[in-house]
Amino acid sequence: VFQEMFKSDCQFINGTEKVRFVERHFYNRLQYAMFDSDVGHFVGFTPDGEKQARYWNNNPQLMEYKRGQVDNYCRHNYEVITP
Repeated sequence: VFQEMFKSDCQFINGTEKVRFVERHFYNRLQYAMFDSDVGHFVGFTPDGEKQARYWNNNPQLMEYKRGQVDNYCRHNYEVITP
């Protein structure tokens, strides 16, 4: 059985002053690609992950959406996400 999944999370440092959005992609428990809002683009960790990251990074609409997740997802849901 093969399993593909992704996980996204928000990391808050000093409230909403410093916020980081991270999205990780896994295949069979191996992380193959990651988006980090501090870096601003996808990074691949395997040969296939590097190919997928290049594909995603060449999509301007997707990149604008992912970069905006810090405000649209993290800061917007700050009070719900934090205890």
